[in-house]
Amino acid sequence: MPTPLAEKIKALILANGPISITDYFALCLADPEHGYYRTRHPFGRAGDFITAPEISQLFGEMLGIFMISTWQHHGEPQDVRLVEIGPGRGTMMADMLRVIARVAPGLYETATVHLVETSALLKLTQMETLSSHGEKVSWHESFEGLPAGFTLLAANELFDAIPIRQFVKTPTGFRERMVSLDDHDDLCFTTGVATLDAALLPQQMEPPEDGAIYEVAPARQSVMLTICERLRQYHGTALVIDYGHMVSNFGDTLQAVRAHEYDPPLAHPGLADLTSHVDFENLARTSLSAGVHLNGCMHQGDFLVALGIEERAAALGRGKDERTQADIVDAVRRLAGSGNGYMGELFKVMAVSSPAVHVAPFKVKH
Repeated sequence: MPTPLAEKIKALILANGPISITDYFALCLADPEHGYYRTRHPFGRAGDFITAPEISQLFGEMLGIFMISTWQHHGEPQDVRLVEIGPGRGTMMADMLRVIARVAPGLYETATVHLVETSALLKLTQMETLSSHGEKVSWHESFEGLPAGFTLLAANELFDAIPIRQFVKTPTGFRERMVSLDDHDDLCFTTGVATLDAALLPQQMEPPEDGAIYEVAPARQSVMLTICERLRQYHGTALVIDYGHMVSNFGDTLQAVRAHEYDPPLAHPGLADLTSHVDFENLARTSLSAGVHLNGCMHQGDFLVALGIEERAAALGRGKDERTQADIVDAVRRLAGSGNGYMGELFKVMAVSSPAVHVAPFKVKH
C-alpha cells in the first residue's frame, strides 16, 4: 500500500518527469503535509532511531566538558552564544548545561543558549526538557536569526539529514541518479541527463566501474560555510558529530530507517527516516576554504575516551546496584565501542575554530 507521500511524489513525477535524489530526500523529510520530521517524534525507543544523547547522559556531559575546555582555550570570553542546530529532544543540551553550570559557573552565568529548530513538535519537547534554564534559552527557525556574539556550536546528527545528490557512472560519464516510475507505477531509480564534472571527483581514486555511485552534497557544504562565516565574524568553535567517512569515496550510502530497522529508501516515503553518510573530508575541505582553523577529525570513541567518559561512568556507577552499573557499562560500549552496532568508529567528530586555538582532545599540528 503506497504511503500518502508516495502518491504525492508519483503525481509530481507524472506531471514533471523524474525528480532528483535531493528533491526526493527533501520531500521525505520536510514535506509540509507528510514529511517525516513534520509529522512525528522520530527519536527514542518508540520512534525510528536512537541518537547518542538518548543512550546515556554521559554523551552530553562529555560535550559539556569539551565546551568548557574550548571556552578556556579561547580565553574565557563573556556572553557566549551556546548554539545547537537540530537539537532533537533537547536531551544533549540539558546534559551539557548541567555540567557547565557545575564545573564552569562563569561560563554558564553569562552564556545564552540558542536552539535552531524547524519542527514545532520537537520545540515543545525541548521547552519541557530545558524548562529549568528559564529565560536563558531561546529558539530560532533559522541560523540567520542567531544574535551576534562569540559562539560555541554543536551539531550532532545534523548533516546526515541534509539532502545529497547522487551520480552514477555510465559508459558516457557520470549522470545524475533520479527517482522515477517503473512499469507498475512504483517508485524506482533511473539516470537523468545532468552530468558531473570529472574535476569534482577525488583525484587519488582509481577510475570506477560502470554503476558506481558518487555522492555530492552542496547543501551540506552550504550549511558548513554558513557556520564557518559566523565563526570568522564573531569567533568561536563548532563541533560536528555524525556517522560517515573521513576519506571521500564511491558508494551508495542513501538509507532509510523505520522502527529501528533498515528499510529500502523508496519503500515508505514519509514514514521512514532518510539519511546518508557524511563525507567529512569534503566538510574539512569546505571549512579550510572558508578560512577557519581545522582542529581535526577523529572517531567518536577516541573523542569520548579522551574526554574522560570511562572515569565519569565509573563515578556514576559507584554505589549503584549491579543492574544500573551494567547499564552504564553498556552505554559506554555503545557510544565509544568499535565494531558492528557500536557508534565509536562509525561516528566521526570534527572541530573548527576561528581564530586558531588548540582544542582538546584534537592533536596539535606542527
